[in-house]
Amino acid sequence: MTSLIWGKGARKWLAALFACAALVMATAGCSDAEREEAAPTIEEIAEHISQAVNVSELKQGDAAKLQKLYHIAPEEVEGFMLLTSQSNVRADEILVLQVKDAADLGAIKENVQKRIEAQLVKFRDYRPDEATLVEEHVWKTKDRFALFAVSRESGQVERAFEEAFSLP
Repeated sequence: MTSLIWGKGARKWLAALFACAALVMATAGCSDAEREEAAPTIEEIAEHISQAVNVSELKQGDAAKLQKLYHIAPEEVEGFMLLTSQSNVRADEILVLQVKDAADLGAIKENVQKRIEAQLVKFRDYRPDEATLVEEHVWKTKDRFALFAVSRESGQVERAFEEAFSLP
């Protein structure tokens, strides 16, 4: 009986078991790759947000503006979309980032928090309604992406950000 379990038949079962294990690991690896490929681009997220809310009163920011407002160097991110108010009496801004490493999101959140504090100081006494918008900001992360939104439509911005990840 023992020779049946550990004999030539066992080798076939063991080989089949290893083959199944290899197949499972290969399939799991494909799932991760497919998930990474399924992540939207910054452009797709920006387009989805632009379709969901009116961004016509916001202006596009560049790498210098990203550095100035958030102290985030362009080489720290793979891509970004920055929209800010055309007027310095409005607090509206939308920032979408794709970082190179998700571990960097903590440091970026600290930089965004410094921006929030600066905006609160700026608007608290001067424009309390704008300060309230800053206080009610949206900070959301998904995978290697982050969203920061200060807007009367921040709820719609957040929904559009989330929906961009479930687009076909």
